[in-house]
Amino acid sequence: IIVCGHYNCGGVKAAMQPADMGILNPWLRNIRDVYRTHKDELNAISDESARYNRLVELNVQEQCVNLLKTAAVQEAITLRGLTVQGWVFDIHTGRLIDLKIDFENILKDIKEIYNLFEPVEPKI
Repeated sequence: IIVCGHYNCGGVKAAMQPADMGILNPWLRNIRDVYRTHKDELNAISDESARYNRLVELNVQEQCVNLLKTAAVQEAITLRGLTVQGWVFDIHTGRLIDLKIDFENILKDIKEIYNLFEPVEPKI
């Protein structure tokens, strides 16, 4: 599974504004939650464009984590070797950037709380 965000994302910019965005609010809620979780890191970035781009990266990472919390993905990782990748598309250079997220360690942490799949040994 590839989760791919893109720099200069209008949704990310909208999510960083403390304003009612009407019908967009449900879509922006997850990004706003990522902003809230990483607020100290993001607010320490003085360049507005760099701050938005970092939120894009953090949002990709958190959405990958959300996938790892699901039973279906945990099962596919265990039984079929599924991998999850987090990428960002840079619209200025045309490059895809692999965020090289350490999902193995993240999955270990997640499974302490969200261990939703355990393989069952067949009875013979």
